[in-house]
Amino acid sequence: MDRIAALQFFVRVVESGSFSQAARELGVGQPTVSKQVAALERRLGAQLLNRTSRRLRLTPAGADFYEAAVRILGELDDAESRVANAHEQPSGAVRVATPPILTGMMIVPELPEFFLRFPGIAVEFVVSERYADLVQEGVDLAIRIGNLDSSGLLSRRIGSLQIATVASPEYLARHGAPLTPSDLDAHHLLANRYLGAVGAWRFQHSEREVVTPTSGRFSCNDPADVHAAVLAGLGIAQSARALFEAELRSGAVVELLAGFVPEPVPIHVIYGSNRIPQRARIVSDFIAQCLHKQPSVRLRQPIP
Repeated sequence: MDRIAALQFFVRVVESGSFSQAARELGVGQPTVSKQVAALERRLGAQLLNRTSRRLRLTPAGADFYEAAVRILGELDDAESRVANAHEQPSGAVRVATPPILTGMMIVPELPEFFLRFPGIAVEFVVSERYADLVQEGVDLAIRIGNLDSSGLLSRRIGSLQIATVASPEYLARHGAPLTPSDLDAHHLLANRYLGAVGAWRFQHSEREVVTPTSGRFSCNDPADVHAAVLAGLGIAQSARALFEAELRSGAVVELLAGFVPEPVPIHVIYGSNRIPQRARIVSDFIAQCLHKQPSVRLRQPIP
């Protein structure tokens, strides 16, 4: 068994979400991919994926091994790149479309180190709540939160955004804490807007999804303002857990309805072309590393 090839096959299955899609992207038959992953599991003596007719799920061992495999392959790519381009530094501009929730919170703080390592690369962020048209807008890669449509563009799953329902202790002291999603009807809800529309909140209970409509005196399409509204005691919000990680640790914010946490939302990077320039691949890997530093964003959840 080619151990490096087996790692590559396993990672593509995880990031594409299926054996058939991984086979198409790798240019091989699906049986080849299945045999490689099965051989890897036999070598490790552990099951990495739970296979059903509807979906694949990473086992706990598979989630840990996936992170190690991504790191190993990334280090191998870096080593090959350094040797092949010993006298050349990657250069040029990379245009990245990202949603507001990720850029300022997880990516921008890591840029100083990135620019020290790759001084010839310039990064332009196109920050918007809408999905950019990569071809029409000249975007090299885009970060998408949520399940993907069948656009045919090359994609790579780089994380899972865990969702939390939160409020400040001051708000809860005045209004009490909801015990079930139905209790939210009696509370002030801080609604998220997407393209002008208010989204419903989702909860998971006994393997069944519960959808709660939201309405209230505050709504916003900027996650930073929702964050500020929670800290100001204006009400309850449902948002990315990573947005409130520090406050949850300090006690400035309290997590609610922990028994009804919805399924994590997948995060993918989408490429504007199947021929990815080296500088775009470097930026893509950098963004994936930024997300992996966040405990509530790492890819440890079921593949959708």
